[in-house]
This record gives sequence, structure tokens and C-alpha cells, in this order.
Amino acid sequence: MSAILSPVTRSGREQLEQSLRLAAAVAALLIAGLYAALSVKALPGLSTQALWFLVIAAAVGAYMAMNIGANDVANNMGPPVGSGAISLGGAIVLAAIFEALGAIVAGADVVGTIKGGIIEMRDFAEPERFTWLMLAALLAGALWLNVATVLGAPVSTTHSIIGAVAGAGIAAGGWAVINWGTIGAIVASWIVSPLFGGAVAAAVLYITKRTITYQADMAAAAGRRVPLLIAAMAWAFATYMLLKGLNNVVKVGFWQALLAGFGVAVLTFWVVRGPIARHAATLPGTKAAVNELFTWPLVFAAALLSFAHGANDVANAIGPLAAIYEAVLHGAVVAKAATPLWILILGALGLSVGLALYGGKLIMTVGKEITELDRMRAYAIAMAATVTVILASQLGMPVSTTHVSIGAVFGVGFLRELLKVNYAKMEAVVRAAHQGEDREAVEAYLVRFEAAPVEEKKRMLAEMKRRAKEMERRGELAPGWFSKKERKAFKKAYKQEIVKRSVVLRIVAAWIVTVPATALLAALLFRVVELLLTR
Repeated sequence: MSAILSPVTRSGREQLEQSLRLAAAVAALLIAGLYAALSVKALPGLSTQALWFLVIAAAVGAYMAMNIGANDVANNMGPPVGSGAISLGGAIVLAAIFEALGAIVAGADVVGTIKGGIIEMRDFAEPERFTWLMLAALLAGALWLNVATVLGAPVSTTHSIIGAVAGAGIAAGGWAVINWGTIGAIVASWIVSPLFGGAVAAAVLYITKRTITYQADMAAAAGRRVPLLIAAMAWAFATYMLLKGLNNVVKVGFWQALLAGFGVAVLTFWVVRGPIARHAATLPGTKAAVNELFTWPLVFAAALLSFAHGANDVANAIGPLAAIYEAVLHGAVVAKAATPLWILILGALGLSVGLALYGGKLIMTVGKEITELDRMRAYAIAMAATVTVILASQLGMPVSTTHVSIGAVFGVGFLRELLKVNYAKMEAVVRAAHQGEDREAVEAYLVRFEAAPVEEKKRMLAEMKRRAKEMERRGELAPGWFSKKERKAFKKAYKQEIVKRSVVLRIVAAWIVTVPATALLAALLFRVVELLLTR
């Protein structure tokens, strides 16, 4: 539904496409309402007014699910698309299938309606007033995600619904109903999540570079190391699926999941070691060729992350809807509500429809606009997202998967900046030490320097520094070699080239305002609903 808030000044073709998307989205919401009406009309003792309220709530829940699909799925699909491992169309189809499967197969049998205990349930004895609160929160969260998608900012859908529930809760019951400890943990996660995800992604990428692309024979190194990296990914993802993706179907502890994941890793290594080694032996020793070995692991990673996302984050749409259904049907306010199958299906289809209609915009933002991604970098991002969530869950740290994933993209970009700047400094030393020599000889030396393994680079650089110092001592080289102003300008140019600051600032700003924006909007919407239904 992001077209509702998008600019109307577009080319004729774009306007037609937007109109068709809008028509499809409106049709999907009407179908969602009709589906809800058919699912609940036979319930005993349900008044006409209650039926209409449930139909409207179902349409709003479907709208929220569509916006989750449009905004949140980019975290999983952006890096594979940006790296070229999968096309945008293929990513949308793959994600739509696995998001829906995750929501239906492993969606929560019992969905906590108040994420993280954000409000005190005992303060809401009136079921009718509670349903107004949930409806306002759902609509506010969906509208904010709609705005964020139009602006090209991937935001946390969990934070969106938490902020909305908090705002509507304050409007309905006052400041005392809020669990401020939970709010404090959310604020802390704004810092913890992206920093943790960025650090893990940078570490994974650096290890990958040191063991493969910094070696003299990249193809041979890839044949040895890529099976280990794929096995590590299998370990992380098997553990992640048991703890997060299938936790509503299979209950296992952290150490059991870790051990089972290790078993999957060993099996994966045994299966892929031979084929990858043989394939690597046929590749030219280039970075582009080695990147091809990461294609299928990224596709599987994207599918599994989408399944886990559908199983967990669909609750942000259907949790409040399940609470409304429970309150209307039984006249009781409960902390947890059993979720009927029709609500799970509604959420699953909403995710897929929103992704298919509007998911491409955010996928391209994450995959292309922040920094340039290849498949090794996308691998590092997928690993970071998975490992960070596993570790954070075990340590009890509040993290947002959106913030972790985007933070991982930032971490990869900033590591590239650091490596580029360091290489530029090394290149400056090499050029300084070869001043006065034939240009072709200098360029040939630089080619050898770039292709050399890490240890050889260190030796060559030490020799160049010694030569440059000797030339400076003899007066053949100006002191300092490059001015401070020149070095600063060079470093700034690399930063602008590798990580787009404007995109980073836009995304971070959207993160910061998500909770207060949804809280204020939900409070206003609650007052509107209250006014309309008490007249």
C-alpha cells in the first residue's frame, strides 16, 4: 500500500504500474475482509456490530502484514540481490513462498499479543476498550511502515508495533500502564543491534579475505576454505532455525540446537568438499570467479531467513488481531491468545502480497544503495545476521533483526573503506619509494604488490618504507611525502565512494523516530476510534 503515500508526479508508465499495484493492494484488503467475514460469521452469539468490527480489524491486520512484507523482507533478500546471486524477480518469488510457509507451518500456535510485555494487561478490564487499543496500534504500525517504505528506509516492524501499542496504551490507560523497562531495552537495542551486527559482518568478511582473496592462488585457497565457510554457515543456520524458525514446532535448548547445528555442519562439509574443490580447480584465480562459489549458499540462506522471518514476525500483524478476536469472541482480555488457522493464513498471504507488490524498492535499497556488494560480502552479512541473533538471544540482549542486518551491511561497507584507505597509504609508500623510475616499472611493481599474499605484502611494504626513508634522508623525497590536506581529501573521497552517507543517515533517522512516531500516531488513532464508537 506504499503507493498511497508516494508522489503522484511520475512518468506515464510508472503511474500505470503504481495504479495497478494500488488496485491490487486494495483488492487484497477487500478479499481479506471478505475472508474474515466468511470465517467468523457462523460463530455463535456474534452480533452484527461485532462481525463488522472483526472484518475491519482483519483488513487492518492484512494491511499491517502487507507492509511487513514490503519493508522487512528486504533484510534477507537485499544482499543476495545486490550481489547478483539471485535476480530481483527470483528473490520476490522465493521470499513470498518461504515467508508464507514460515507463517503457516511454524507460526506461533499461541501469539503474545503485547510484544515484550509493553503494557500491563490487568489495567484493561474492559474488552471493548482493549479492542480499540489493538486496532489503533495495528493501523498506526502499518501506516508508519507504509511511510518508511515510500522513503526507502528499512525499519524494525517489531519496534513499530511496540511503539504503537505503547502509544495507544497511554491514550487508553495513562502513563502508568507502560512497562518502561521494556522501552529502555528497545532504546538500547538501537545502539547494540547495528554495532553488534556490523562488527560480526566485518570480522567474517575480513577472515574470508585473509584466507581466500589475499592468497597468491585464490582458486586453490577457495577450494580449501569455501567448504569450511559453507559448513560454518550450515552450523549457524541450523542452530538459528531450531531456536527461531521452528521454535513453535520443536522445543530445544540452546546447547542442543548448537550440537544439532554442528552435526549439520559436519554433514554439509562432507557433501560439498569434493565438488567445490573440483570446481575451484577449473576457475581462474580471480576474485570474480571465486565469488561464484558463494551463489547457492546465499540462495539457501535467503530462503531459510525468509522462513524464520515469516514464522516470527508475522506475529507483529496477527498478534494484535488474535487479541481482538479473543476479546470480541469471549469478552475477555488475555495476555496471550490462541491464533485460529484463518488468521495465520491471513497474515501469511498478507506478507507475500506486500512483498510481491512493493518489496522490490527496499530490496534494492539494502542490496544496492548503501554500498556495493559481491557474494563474499553478502555471505558475511547473512552470517552476521544469524550469529548475532543467536548470541543475543542466549545473552538476553534485545536486538532487532532489521537493525542487525542493516548494521551488517554498514559494517561491510566501512570495512571496505578502511581496507581501501590502508591500501591507498601502502600504494603511496610504494610510489614514493619508486620516484624517478620508469612509470611502467612502477605500475608493474604495484600489480605484483596487489597480487602478493599478506605476508609477502608486509615484506614488500617494509622494504619500500626503508627505501623511501633513505630517499628522504638524501633529500630526494619531500618530508612527509604527502601533505595532511591531500591525505584527508583522499580518505574522504574513498568514504563517499564506498558507503553512501545520505542513505545511512536516512535509515538511522527512521530507526530513531520509529517508536515515538508510531506511539503518537496510535494515540491519535485511538482517540479517533473512541470518538467514533462511543457516539
